[in-house]
Amino acid sequence: MNTCPLCKVVPSSEEGELIWRGDDCRVFLVNDADLPGFCRVIWNHHVAEMTDLSYGEREHLMTLVFAVEEAIRHVMKPDKVNLAALGNMVPHIHWHVIPRYRDDAFFPGSVWSQRIQETSASAIEARQLLAKNLSAAVKSAITALR
Repeated sequence: MNTCPLCKVVPSSEEGELIWRGDDCRVFLVNDADLPGFCRVIWNHHVAEMTDLSYGEREHLMTLVFAVEEAIRHVMKPDKVNLAALGNMVPHIHWHVIPRYRDDAFFPGSVWSQRIQETSASAIEARQLLAKNLSAAVKSAITALR
């Protein structure tokens, strides 16, 4: 039995929301109270490394990652966007696309580092409202690619 959490096509509502799915990739809005707008672009097939993909598949995946980044920048207006592909814990190709703000709980460290400050409730609430528009923005950015 495959226990890879990223092979699961439809996440639970507690984990987040599937906002776009294509034949090879999907975009998932992560439910993270500290980081509204955090998305993952996940390769649909269980593949561990980028170099296991063909050149065309790599280009397709990265084009989607950049489309998601563009949508996040447009909707969320972050101070910075982090792109990360680690796969140490889950060896299934996926990219984290994370809007970052100078007042987020982990800034300037990575989102996996220790919390170093508290973000105001009003800032989190405002970002959560913005994140509600990400689904349409991501779909629009991906549609524009075709």
